[in-house]
Amino acid sequence: MTTSNRRLAFAGVAVAVLAGAGLVAYFATDGRAKEGKGGAKGPPAVPVTVAVVTQQAVPVRLQAIGNVEAYSTVAVRARVDGQIVEVNFREGQAVRKGEILFRIDPRPYQAALRQAEANAMRDASARDQARSQATRYQELLDKNFVSKEAYAQFRTNAETAEAVAKASQAALENARLNIEYCTIRSSLDGYVGRALLQAGNMVRANDASPLVVINQVRPIYVNFAVPEQTLPEVRSYMAQGPLAVDVVPADPQQAPAQGRLIFVDNAVDPSTGTIRLRAQFENENAALWPGQFVNVNLRLYEQADALLIPAQAVQTGPEGQYVYVIDQEMTAQVRRISVQRTDGERAVVAKGLAKGERVVTRGQLRLGPKTRVQIAKPAAEPS
Repeated sequence: MTTSNRRLAFAGVAVAVLAGAGLVAYFATDGRAKEGKGGAKGPPAVPVTVAVVTQQAVPVRLQAIGNVEAYSTVAVRARVDGQIVEVNFREGQAVRKGEILFRIDPRPYQAALRQAEANAMRDASARDQARSQATRYQELLDKNFVSKEAYAQFRTNAETAEAVAKASQAALENARLNIEYCTIRSSLDGYVGRALLQAGNMVRANDASPLVVINQVRPIYVNFAVPEQTLPEVRSYMAQGPLAVDVVPADPQQAPAQGRLIFVDNAVDPSTGTIRLRAQFENENAALWPGQFVNVNLRLYEQADALLIPAQAVQTGPEGQYVYVIDQEMTAQVRRISVQRTDGERAVVAKGLAKGERVVTRGQLRLGPKTRVQIAKPAAEPS
């Protein structure tokens, strides 16, 4: 290759190298520009659900687990011996006071009644005869026709016949009672339980096992216990007037049952450190049932101008409780708060928030200080 050809080849290589370098510089510059442009946007906003801090009057309540107890419980037992011939109810049904529940075979007692009636008539006749003789001898004594000893004997006979007639009358009344006892009636309005004996069985008077148990549920009691530290407060507000008690139903669509506190036990249970209370409910719709466990709220007083937020907005960290507050720039700010108490699904805030501020209720796990947020619409509630 000649010297001129080598110079031309070298020049071509140099031009190619410079062109490649320029192309690399162009793509590098263009890439940095795009990267810088995309970096200016930052991370996307985090979708969150928020709630506004409200201020209103809320009741101050003590919450407890209560047990429902029947207002009255009657264990039905037979008062005479005999065979059951009728059972006039279905197990679990409502019964009225005076309604017939069982019938016991009355024939032996009917026979005893007829015998008692005959004895009473016999003894009444003997009594009348003895009275007549005593009266006649009284007249003879007044005329000195008989001695006092003879008159005393007839008077004693009359008094004895009077006593025998009274005993026969008592036996007659007892026989009539036995006839009535053959028909067993409900002594109150309530619900019957399981029949422990059916027709055809023999029963004994005052047997240890009842025939059936009846529970009165209108009205009804709810027993519950609160910590002994709250006893002075409960007694103080109870002295000012009746305290309302609510039973919170499991179904949030149902209205709570409302009653009143009627009893505070006279001693604290030393094993649990609690005091037993009792509330009475009218229970017109029989929503409360004996033996049931229920959630109870005892309302003490109304707290005015309380700051409320959803309880799910409150988070707990190493330094205590906090919430995320959304400012005007749509960024999340961590705010330390103090929760006084919870009231159902709401939290009563003692300090740290103001009325009208917005707090995050969903999406807290993706947030940090000054994180940009986007408020999402809450999901529609099912109809």
